[in-house]
Amino acid sequence: MTPRSISSTSLVRQLGEWRDDDRAGAGGDPLYVQLAGAIRLLILDGRVPLDVRLPGERELASALGVSRTTVSTAFGRLREEGHLVSRHGSGSRTSVPAGPGGRVIGSLIAADDTFAIDLGAAALPAAPGVHAAYADALAALPAHLPGHGYQALGIPELRRALADRYTARGLPTVPEQLLVTSGAQHAFVLVLQLLAGPGDRVLIDHPTYPHAIDAIQRASCRPVPVGLPGSGWDVDGVVAALQQTGPRLAYLLPDFHNPTGRCMDPESRSRIAEAAARTRTTLVIDETMVDLGLEGPPPAPFAAHDPTGGVVITVGGTSKSFWGGLRVGWVRADEGTIAGLGGVRPGLDLGTPIVEQLAATSLLTGHESGLVDRRAALRERRDRLIAALARDLPDWRVERAPGGNSLWVELPAPVSSALTASAERHGVRVVAGPRFGVDGAFERFLRLPYTRPAEELEDAVARLARAYEDLRVAPGPRAVPTTATGAVV
Repeated sequence: MTPRSISSTSLVRQLGEWRDDDRAGAGGDPLYVQLAGAIRLLILDGRVPLDVRLPGERELASALGVSRTTVSTAFGRLREEGHLVSRHGSGSRTSVPAGPGGRVIGSLIAADDTFAIDLGAAALPAAPGVHAAYADALAALPAHLPGHGYQALGIPELRRALADRYTARGLPTVPEQLLVTSGAQHAFVLVLQLLAGPGDRVLIDHPTYPHAIDAIQRASCRPVPVGLPGSGWDVDGVVAALQQTGPRLAYLLPDFHNPTGRCMDPESRSRIAEAAARTRTTLVIDETMVDLGLEGPPPAPFAAHDPTGGVVITVGGTSKSFWGGLRVGWVRADEGTIAGLGGVRPGLDLGTPIVEQLAATSLLTGHESGLVDRRAALRERRDRLIAALARDLPDWRVERAPGGNSLWVELPAPVSSALTASAERHGVRVVAGPRFGVDGAFERFLRLPYTRPAEELEDAVARLARAYEDLRVAPGPRAVPTTATGAVV
């Protein structure tokens, strides 16, 4: 297989505003040092994955508008540090001096309630309509009691409600294209079991939802990360990875991405769908956050860019929209795939509980108006959290999410795991950045959900400021570590 590489266009986009000519000309760091530092940061942040071939020196020099000597010297510095490895015939490939860090697997949800403020789980309490939905479900239950209760594909009422919902969003759908699961994570595991096998590659956003990485690795598949740039998606990078690595699947979160909250634009969706069709790669699109648009709804469903219906599989669920305790999810795909999923499902379970399916049907057909208030509450909490961070931790960089339920915060130094431990001593539970990636990436990042009450979030920021001060992190520009670790305390 052709070694994976990054194009000069993608690398230049990832580098962003790396160059400071005033600093270079005033006795400060010369350009080659600035370039080496910027590339090193991309590697350690996971925005450029490990073992990826960088563009040739001449090509990159032309793309950056610098001399080849600048690029050559920068590459030499990175080789000396161990961040680049050169092999005859394969160019310069990204690395870290200590090798990729290990990845801790575990639930984002705490096993107890010993913390004063738990910001580990990005989950809201039940929406106002959930209680009424369960009452509706109990009233409708007697009609289902004469049957055996096993519904491998889901009850007809819920499949019809889901089909109508997709159709209303601009994606014509029939019930036969849907299978009901016990949550979106269960849906993704079923897809992996049907379509992927040991050693298969699965392309992922980087960062991404941690339990998706867990599921990929437990299926003995290999995640292929494509780093998210400063904004949006690196579509060229996704297309290149599809062509170069031959992944069996690609798992993407285009609708209010977890953890960044970004929303993919229609053009990017179209380009990625076209590339997946060309490379015959199945796209698994996670829509669990689709109802949490805080600045407006997302574009038409990703599957609307798949006219044949053979490329895009969509998974969704009720947990983020309505309540985590309502364990109902689904898969939307072509009828052949749905039949295949129904065939492999008995190896995991025999169906989603009927009462939960009836409650989900009630919510989707009669209680969705409560989502308006839910989004308004999240919007206020997001803005209060951003304001508190600006006041108490002004050197933390925050990406203002247009949707979802969390902020992806950039720290001034690679202390995410250490900060997690320090925060616990101050009564706040947070999850370190490396949990959202592979190869020890994201030690300079932290996910902060805004699903708790606003006053509690402001208290949490004050506690985090004290925890951060305990680390005695020197103020100043973005620090660059010399090693990477994936350990999460």
